[in-house]
Amino acid sequence: MTAEDVIRRLNLVPHPEGGYFRETYRSDEKISKSALPERYSGDRVFSTAIYFLLQSNENHLVHRLKSDEIWHFYLGSPLLIRFYQDENDVKEAVLGNNLLNNEVPQLLIPRMTWMVARPIAENSFTLVGCTNSPGFEFDDFEIKQF
Repeated sequence: MTAEDVIRRLNLVPHPEGGYFRETYRSDEKISKSALPERYSGDRVFSTAIYFLLQSNENHLVHRLKSDEIWHFYLGSPLLIRFYQDENDVKEAVLGNNLLNNEVPQLLIPRMTWMVARPIAENSFTLVGCTNSPGFEFDDFEIKQF
């Protein structure tokens, strides 16, 4: 399959941070603002999930979220993820299915952690899932401007 095949079959649309996505789950229950930390501007759903596809020729912007985010590997090239809370302590992980090559099929990016990702293989793509708790809202999404 090509990236275009996956985008079409899963009905993905462009994402502001780069790549393509589609929300696949949004909890129908909410957590009230009064029960959430001050960093949230209002009520939030319990959890959300998306498909996210990134091609090797696309820019993925450095960003962070106010919620914990778990990345799940599905298909394609392994994905190099760089993340940090302190620019002097950048960590890396490879999301993929080759456990013998130290790839991991799932990775937690803790809340308020800057991160960026790219497929490792040239001329490739990666399909992952991202699950957020509390659920994702664009108000909780910050892009790092350079």
